[in-house]
Order: sequence, then structure tokens, then C-alpha cells
Amino acid sequence: MTEKIDWKQELLDSAKFNAKQEKLLKHGAKSLAQSWHLGALYTRWKKLKGIKEKPLPNLQSSFIDWERRLMRGDFYLLTEEDFTYPDW
Repeated sequence: MTEKIDWKQELLDSAKFNAKQEKLLKHGAKSLAQSWHLGALYTRWKKLKGIKEKPLPNLQSSFIDWERRLMRGDFYLLTEEDFTYPDW
């Protein structure tokens, strides 16, 4: 079972903040811009705690790779029979 961490309270206890940031940490975001700011504060907390996220896998491919996969038949190519059209 994982322990629920109150990162907002931990961050409030660890440093001094201006009134806007303190209100945001205590009461939450009420707008999109505030949610961005809260996200930045969360990132700050993760840096203070030394939490690092796993790197994302490289999902890029080149056009040549795509062409090779197309020639091998790795993709299903849609045909006219795959679509149904209304009888108007």
C-alpha cells in the first residue's frame, strides 16, 4: 500500500512563499493560469525531494523506417470495402 503524501503541505513547511503562492497551495487552483503555477510549484517540490521521473521512450521513426514497414506489410491499408457510405 502506498502512503499518501501531502506535497503541498510539505512544500509550505519547507520554504517561504509570497501570499499568492501560499493561497494557491492552501486552496488550490481556480483557473488555468493558476493550475500552471501550481504545476510549477509541484515541479519545485519534486526537485527539492530529489524525485526524478523515468525518461520517456523514444517513439520517433524516420520516413525510411516507415517505408520499409509499409513494404513488409506491417500496416493494414484501408480499402473501399472498409467504409460504409449512407444511401442518400
